[in-house]
Amino acid sequence: MRTHVSSVGLLIHGDPALSFSYPEHIERASLDALPSQPGVYLFRDEAGVAIYVGKSVNVRGRVLSHLRTPDESQMLQRTRRVDFERCGGELGALLRESRLIKQLQPVFNQKLRRLREMCSWRLDGGAPQLVFARDCDFAATEGLHGLYGSRASAQQALRELADAHGLCAGVLGLEPLARGRPCFARQLGRCGGACVGVEVAQHAARVSAALLPWRVAPWPYAGPVGIVEESDGLRQVQLVDRWCYLGPRPAGRKRAPPRAAAQFDIDVYQILAKPLLRGGLTLELLSEPLGDRLPRCCE
Repeated sequence: MRTHVSSVGLLIHGDPALSFSYPEHIERASLDALPSQPGVYLFRDEAGVAIYVGKSVNVRGRVLSHLRTPDESQMLQRTRRVDFERCGGELGALLRESRLIKQLQPVFNQKLRRLREMCSWRLDGGAPQLVFARDCDFAATEGLHGLYGSRASAQQALRELADAHGLCAGVLGLEPLARGRPCFARQLGRCGGACVGVEVAQHAARVSAALLPWRVAPWPYAGPVGIVEESDGLRQVQLVDRWCYLGPRPAGRKRAPPRAAAQFDIDVYQILAKPLLRGGLTLELLSEPLGDRLPRCCE
């Protein structure tokens, strides 16, 4: 017996000995056409509406695992066919899945959307200041730390960081300070004393060090780049600019879409930041690297 988590977050206790048969109400031809390569897939209802979007490095195997999962029966009962799009690799599938979920908002997916309130902590020598994407170009701004969907979630994250590192919530602006009086954490012995003039310089250094793992990397190029992936004869160049996914480059086309269309996307950043900046990708450089933002692969 094998225990795993289903695609919609359910804990499944499976028995591999159970027999399997294709659901009769799902178009068999659409299932037979599924490839064993990377891509995205869409479960569609009787009206052709996408009710679930997923991705896998093996589309056929992943879809068949859905069909074998009793706890996904509600989704399966509404499904009439499964469509797919092949991708050149796993990153392309991740990027395409994110875009399709935002566009289609399928009922069985966790909703993804552009965050109108997206904000971040900006550290520029003093206490962190909360800045919002509507006022600040997150793709180009230095000193940003953390990405949040609301002021409340950003403050909660900073409060937890303060608790974990013995930082002063008063100095961080998370609680009001009366002149000459310690913050609440100081009264409990959990603050180093920046609120009462102790370790002021050291506190600033500790804030900077604590925030470092949250650093948001600015886009390291003057314009778009192409991320090259290839799988079983399919070669794709995924165009990305300013942490925004522009889509696969059409065959024979050398230029990316106009840069004005590129807006910072938190999901694209989370998918690409680590592999791009650590130099693990094959790139087509459509624009020049920007100095100290240069990824290691290009140094």
